[in-house]
Amino acid sequence: MMRNWTKFALAGISALALSACDSLMPVDEAQSGDGEGTIELAEFPDRPYWGDTHLHTDNSIDAFGFGVRLGPEEALQFARGDTVTATTGAEAKLARPLDFLVIADHSDGLGATRRLYDAPRFLIQDETLLRWHDMMHESPEQSQLAIAELITAAANGDLPEALRDPEASEENTRDIWTTHLGTLDRYNTPGEFSAIAGFEWTLMPDGNNLHRVVMFRDGSDRTSQVLPFPGLSTTAEQLWDYMAAYAKDTGGQALAIPHNSNLSNGLMFEMTMPDGSPMTAAYAAKRAAAEPVVEVTQIKGDSETHPFLSPNDEMAGFGVKGWELGNLPLTAKTTDDMLAGSYVREALKRGLSLEEQLGANPYAFGMVGSTDSHTSLATGDEDNFWGKHTGNEPASEDRAVAAQNLGTRVGRFGWNYLAGGYAAAWARGNTRAEIFDAFQRREVYATTGPRMSVRVFGGFGFEDADWDGDWVRKGYSEGVPMGGELTSGADAPRFMISALKDPDGANLDRVQIVKGYLDSAGEMQEQVYDVVWSDMESRAVFGGKVPAVGDTVDREAATYTNDIGAAELRSVWTDPDFAEGQRAFYYVRVLEIPTPRWSLFDAVRFGITLSDEAMADSVAQERAYTSPIWLRPSA
Repeated sequence: MMRNWTKFALAGISALALSACDSLMPVDEAQSGDGEGTIELAEFPDRPYWGDTHLHTDNSIDAFGFGVRLGPEEALQFARGDTVTATTGAEAKLARPLDFLVIADHSDGLGATRRLYDAPRFLIQDETLLRWHDMMHESPEQSQLAIAELITAAANGDLPEALRDPEASEENTRDIWTTHLGTLDRYNTPGEFSAIAGFEWTLMPDGNNLHRVVMFRDGSDRTSQVLPFPGLSTTAEQLWDYMAAYAKDTGGQALAIPHNSNLSNGLMFEMTMPDGSPMTAAYAAKRAAAEPVVEVTQIKGDSETHPFLSPNDEMAGFGVKGWELGNLPLTAKTTDDMLAGSYVREALKRGLSLEEQLGANPYAFGMVGSTDSHTSLATGDEDNFWGKHTGNEPASEDRAVAAQNLGTRVGRFGWNYLAGGYAAAWARGNTRAEIFDAFQRREVYATTGPRMSVRVFGGFGFEDADWDGDWVRKGYSEGVPMGGELTSGADAPRFMISALKDPDGANLDRVQIVKGYLDSAGEMQEQVYDVVWSDMESRAVFGGKVPAVGDTVDREAATYTNDIGAAELRSVWTDPDFAEGQRAFYYVRVLEIPTPRWSLFDAVRFGITLSDEAMADSVAQERAYTSPIWLRPSA
């Protein structure tokens, strides 16, 4: 009987708390669909469209508990460039609007903490829920502690039944989802801004992060036929079956984006089936089809690689500090043997090995970045960082030095958070369908925040003289773009690479190619090549390395100058270590010159003193990672 009262309390408080919708905004057929046939499209993808595929609003169970009071409407307004008032009261605005946004609120307990907060206290019979209700009402600090407890309970499988019972929340979930889809349609403007449906599936066994963001291609006519799929009690394969059933039943399309693999303690990219048995070809193919891209960088660190895995890569330590300690709630420490299953470069190498054995590659994915912000504010800029959640928005002046392990244990600090990440999609126009299709074919790339324009084509006949002609047309007609595949023959592959600086940002230091391959013994190997860099005449290679670009950052003022570096770097590069019949991948990494991180901006703005470790990490080289191009032996 008590459980029924609790369920009633949580399920019955719903519509009153939903974000108000602007009834003056009419929705036409173009806005409510996938965008096909609504705008004129370019012959080839004409530019990178910038977006965030991983943003949380007050509909997320943890975001509301952390204190955010902005909903999907404010999130969309902010992303398209409007000024909004943040939860902590300050005005927030992007210097440059985004082109698309996926609001990825957690499917589990959608809106549950908001309902718990609004529920009459006398109706809440579960002691844990009652304590969390009281903590959320007591203070922002206590609310954050309550959500820290909730996350730990989810990791340990100890959530109260009312938060785990799908029947109790289905009606409310449907109300929230339907309202959300209508909001997306109102802000979706083909050719200008794409508001894309999605959610976050949150499997977290023992606190190890196996989350995915599910992204839909379609408008509300199709997405309204399903509900977000719960994650705490399901498996990744069941999620892929849900997506396949959605496609079969509605004619629509969906894909999943694994994220934050650096906190998975080795479980995200295993060499086996989840139960430890040998991986099957069917499972590998199923995963590859469902998950064409992966989130490589976000607020909770960078998952490209780790110095332990890539000891010869001098740029391998970006975004690692604090996050290598353990899983998300720090209920399990990370050991060196776990790292290979937690980082993307190693996963790409593992994919080559599995493909050799099985004939299918489960880890043939492209790369994107996103924020994972729980503030409803999709900010990826160092000088405009609004924090992971409301507890470390700029109103918290000591956020860079405060302990930030969800308020329960010391180990991570504010400065360990990155300012975010963004996804860039090479598309023919800005519609839901075109953005989704770019993700599906992996013609996408990740940045740690800056909006540098990066393009790469792989083939066998590219030459330096191609830059003088229509090199983009030649790239598509005689080669493949990022995300594509080449068949290995007798000739070494050649790559046509172009990188332009963020017009509002820092100059470029260098362009690199990261190659992963199987050697003649079938062992996984990697090599990082410096392809082209600024001031190549004065920065001649010495001892096999390119000298550092320099550092113009003024630590006292949190400023830098573009007196070093280059505005544009491009080259046609041939693999000097190619072996006929080799199985390999190649992706481009672009590095900016050193610039201040958000923690240094905070130190100057608020007059705080960073620790020696934080100060040493307060300047960094922001970067971009393209999706790979794969080289596969002929059959």
